[in-house]
Amino acid sequence: MPRHTATRRPFLAKAGALALTTALTLALGPLAQAAEPAPPSPRDTPAAALPEIVRGTGHAIHPEGFAWDPTRNAFLIGSLRYGTISVVGADGTPRALVDDPSLVATGGIRVDPARNRLLATYGDVYAGPDALLSVGSTPETRGRYAGLAIFDLTTGALEKRVDLGRAAGLHLANDLVLDPAGNAYVTDSFTGEIFKVTPSGTASTFADDPRLDAGQDSSGLPNVGVNGIVYDPAGFLITVRYDTGQLFRIPLRHPGRVTEVRMDRRIPGTDGMALGKDGTLYAATNTIRSTGVDALFKLRSDDGWRSARVVSEQASPEAAPTTMALTPSGDYVLSSNVDVLFQSGGTQTRDGFVLRRY
Repeated sequence: MPRHTATRRPFLAKAGALALTTALTLALGPLAQAAEPAPPSPRDTPAAALPEIVRGTGHAIHPEGFAWDPTRNAFLIGSLRYGTISVVGADGTPRALVDDPSLVATGGIRVDPARNRLLATYGDVYAGPDALLSVGSTPETRGRYAGLAIFDLTTGALEKRVDLGRAAGLHLANDLVLDPAGNAYVTDSFTGEIFKVTPSGTASTFADDPRLDAGQDSSGLPNVGVNGIVYDPAGFLITVRYDTGQLFRIPLRHPGRVTEVRMDRRIPGTDGMALGKDGTLYAATNTIRSTGVDALFKLRSDDGWRSARVVSEQASPEAAPTTMALTPSGDYVLSSNVDVLFQSGGTQTRDGFVLRRY
């Protein structure tokens, strides 16, 4: 478990009356004096009150992943810089729900209301030998510490931390998705593997196809390969390679039968994805480490995602959109200047973030 003593969580709101459980209060540590706690009541931010643009506050929080939490009618956002998970309502103020120093950085987030769980990928992101993206990063853990954390959705208490970085080499636990049984599927962008984690926390390799592995660039830095991932109710996963924009279809019952989705055009730089109830696949693309564009794409398929076509493309007013969340009041895309953090190796940061409805 990584340890560090850096000053943590300066982005959070000033203290209000603490009303969280004792366990969460202890987990907050330094936050207990500087953070407004996540409200215990699940109905503090009605969905209908969400504006078109939520302008988030906070110092250098840099969330890469976020999700809609129907139990709170609010967003949950992670943090590449601090490894936190915070509740964000219409006012854009992050309120700490999870503040566990051992996570280092949090990436993809999924809410499992049926089991009262919150799941998030975590790790120490490797962006070069001298890069320090997270305040808790260490030379020993950078690029080798990766996994899936499972929390109590109501309190934010850690229930289990599942190590997915045991094998040799560099790892990046990036995005995840859940199936109806509660199994989580986690993409490792540096190895091309997709891990399966059962509700009890047992991990195994679900898919390991060479077409999902992006290899390394000329400097030896791992390319970001398999990234965003969604579950289709027909019984398969759809995942994307960030570097090339290729989509892949993976049947749950036969994960060895990975097939590339035939597309009218590839969309490199695809980061997070979401699958709407009408079958539309939403894809946020960016130029953090690709030749793509900062945009939101919508794709459709008429044959169960054996082939697909782009039906719309909309440029993002903000730089580096990373993922999206589908809510009762619209579909929101997250942008938090992650490009600045990555391209500077952590020496430069930006405050705040934007959640924009499309």
